[in-house]
Amino acid sequence: MIIGTVTEIKDHEFRVGLTPAGCHVLKEAGHTVLVEKGAGEGSGFTDEEYKAVGVQLLDKKEVFDKTDMIVKVKEPLAPEYNMFHENQILFTYLHLAPEIELTEALLKNKVVGIAFETVRGTNNSLPLLSPMSRVAGRMSVQIGAQYLERQYGGKGMVLGGVPGVEPGQVVIIGGGTVGLNAAKMAVGLGAKVAVLDMNPERLSYIDDIFNGRVETVVSNSFEIARWTKKADLLISCVLIPGAMTPKLVKAYMVKEMSKGSVIIDVAIDQGGGVETIDHVTTHTDPIYIKYGIVHYAVANIPGAVPKTSTIALANSTLPYVLKIANKGWKQALKDDVGLAQGLNTVNGRITFKAVADALNKPFTKLEEVLK
Repeated sequence: MIIGTVTEIKDHEFRVGLTPAGCHVLKEAGHTVLVEKGAGEGSGFTDEEYKAVGVQLLDKKEVFDKTDMIVKVKEPLAPEYNMFHENQILFTYLHLAPEIELTEALLKNKVVGIAFETVRGTNNSLPLLSPMSRVAGRMSVQIGAQYLERQYGGKGMVLGGVPGVEPGQVVIIGGGTVGLNAAKMAVGLGAKVAVLDMNPERLSYIDDIFNGRVETVVSNSFEIARWTKKADLLISCVLIPGAMTPKLVKAYMVKEMSKGSVIIDVAIDQGGGVETIDHVTTHTDPIYIKYGIVHYAVANIPGAVPKTSTIALANSTLPYVLKIANKGWKQALKDDVGLAQGLNTVNGRITFKAVADALNKPFTKLEEVLK
């Protein structure tokens, strides 16, 4: 198979889909690898390193034109839509539920769209989302602590406090991988931390690993309103795989927060969980202030730390890339039911129900396309 990766064009997105090490593994397996010139530079990988493992360096259009499979990190943007070709495999984060134009481009060009974020592992885990969720969770606290500084419109406080000064309150809505890693960072800084989640078993697990250091709360609208009001830093990280994130933090709740508090919406790439976040922000222009509250809604948080993020992600994606390349997408999906859950579009049809429902489009069952 001919496999390629290209330079990411999302604002301040420096990750890359394939590392030189990954390219070497694919070459050893008998595949051809094409890489856009300069694609790895943001992650610290030079063109010379790719050349050394037998990669061909081309421009973006050539990579798209010549490859059977494109491995990216983030969803393609509008300038790339006309580069797709029929039956091309696109293996990347897609987050299609809020992306009608991208979805229509994939359908129109009959692209085989396999989304990292909906691939399932053992015990119903999300193996290709977890690496970046860990990074985003840890960074959310780091970022929130920064934007609590007065120069950004924050309260002008140190999140962990100092002797004689009370630490800040971090409230995390969602106790999954992002929330757990956010809690680790917040506890490490010395902040007061509360995690809200609907699953009592998950809360019990969080209580056990933090030995009672984190307050655990069963999530409902009453508790979200109560704890949002207390938050100096609110981190929204609820995930429904492939679907739009429910707006759990309502506008009236945000209005009751104390001025200068900070909201980080990690779920913004699935539509976001905070009602007052009405647009995605970027690393270039990451925040805006509404009702006196600092709102941060960057959709590619891990892109700011590409050296860590690229290697962590590639470690998880490469075995799946090899499966698809060695067997072809259809056989690979037949052999791995978890990978099959990653299929979002094929032959002009949507095969992931949450995406079809969010975009009000017809849904095709997996069994019909894997015959």
